[in-house]
Amino acid sequence: MASRKQDISLKRSSGARSGSVLSLRPPVNSLSLRRSSAVLPSVLTFAVIVASGGLLLMIEKGLLNSVDTPPPRGNGKKFDYLRSSRHQSSAADAESQIVQDIRNRTISTVCGQKNMPHSVWSLSPLQRKTLLQHILVNDEHHFLYCYVPKVACSNWKRVLKVLSGALESVHVKLKMDHKSDLLFLSDLKPEEISYRLKHYFKFLFVRDPMERLLSAYRNKFGEIEAYQKKYGVEIVRRYRKNPGKATGDDVTFAEFVRYLLDEDVERMNEHWMPVYNLCQPCAVSYDFIGSYERLQEDAQYVLERVAAPPHVQFPERQTWYKPVTPQTLQYYLCSLPPRLLSELLPKYILDFSLFSYSLPNTTQQHCRH
Repeated sequence: MASRKQDISLKRSSGARSGSVLSLRPPVNSLSLRRSSAVLPSVLTFAVIVASGGLLLMIEKGLLNSVDTPPPRGNGKKFDYLRSSRHQSSAADAESQIVQDIRNRTISTVCGQKNMPHSVWSLSPLQRKTLLQHILVNDEHHFLYCYVPKVACSNWKRVLKVLSGALESVHVKLKMDHKSDLLFLSDLKPEEISYRLKHYFKFLFVRDPMERLLSAYRNKFGEIEAYQKKYGVEIVRRYRKNPGKATGDDVTFAEFVRYLLDEDVERMNEHWMPVYNLCQPCAVSYDFIGSYERLQEDAQYVLERVAAPPHVQFPERQTWYKPVTPQTLQYYLCSLPPRLLSELLPKYILDFSLFSYSLPNTTQQHCRH
């Protein structure tokens, strides 16, 4: 039972990485929408989730003082994902179009409020710096991509390098250099930035916030020595009663969450900074928001939309890749003290509500399973 394991270290968690998929509260994302007949109930479920999460957000930001129905954002053109993608079944197409429409409407409603940022230039200097450093530019195919760590950004960077001619193929086995041979918006002058934001196709990919967080935790503190030394040692010293001689390679998930609670979201490391703060969807009118849960299909759609050459295909996941399964995620979340989780979720509430992800179900009855 989860209540007996409040702190789970990486060294003791391998047993939770296999098993059957554990169903969570029905979310409206591309994994939960398996049948077209289930679309309407799923949408209604999501409406309740967004209402509760969005209401919390509006109360916290004082947005209920003057709530008006905003006009459509962007240039008024509706992007038809349903007709453009030729590689999916009609049911999957319809489900994806619904998710896109819900995201667009939610973003339009929340971002239409007066005290939300409406352009890159209305952001604070720190917010703008973070955003511009995360938007990659391809001038030949006229698109901007806001990369989000732990949402297949390494593979997208490979694609951009192939499109620019810096890399022969996405399948070349080289350690990814995340800076070289890439053009960022932060490299350009203000007038060049404004032109591209207005005229280029803009997209990003999102992932369930808690799944992305767990993926970052397992990767950085379980595999990357630099992160263990830079962050792990300090986390252990700060949040463990008897840290001893800390090496940073045994940070528990609960300790990591305690660290996140004390962090300012605008100054977080990019691997666990909320997507909202990385990509600022209120300041930038994105044309498409892809899902990690439909990575191959959505990536193919983007490549077709930007007229990439036929030989440029999005890479498939490596055979050694160990995904975060729903069961693994539930195991970690159920093992957290309830107070920690309840304090953590508000930091990522915008990612949940804007991108159509349901809050995790960690009730005692559900966690028993």
